[in-house]
Amino acid sequence: MKYTEKNSKDKVVRRLKLIEGQVRGLQKMIEEDKYCIDVITQTSAVKQALSNVEDILLENHLDCCVSKQMTTGEATKAKDEILKVYKLKRK
Repeated sequence: MKYTEKNSKDKVVRRLKLIEGQVRGLQKMIEEDKYCIDVITQTSAVKQALSNVEDILLENHLDCCVSKQMTTGEATKAKDEILKVYKLKRK
C-alpha cells in the first residue's frame, strides 16, 4: 500500500504506538484491580482510536488504490473492495 502525503505511514505508526501505550495502561489497570468503569472507559477509548486508524487507512486506500483501479479498468474490483470494507465497518 502506498501512502499519500496527507495520510502518511508515519502518522499511522505514531497513532498505533499511542494505542499500544493505551493497551499497556489497560493491562496495568487490570493488574492493579482498578475500578471496572474506569477500565471500560479506557477500552472504549482504545476502540475509538483503532477506528480512527481504520478511517485513515480507508481514506488512503480510496485516494490511492481505488482511484487507480477506477482509471485502469478495475472498477468492479474497486467496488467489491469498498463493499467489503463497508460490511466490515458495520459489524
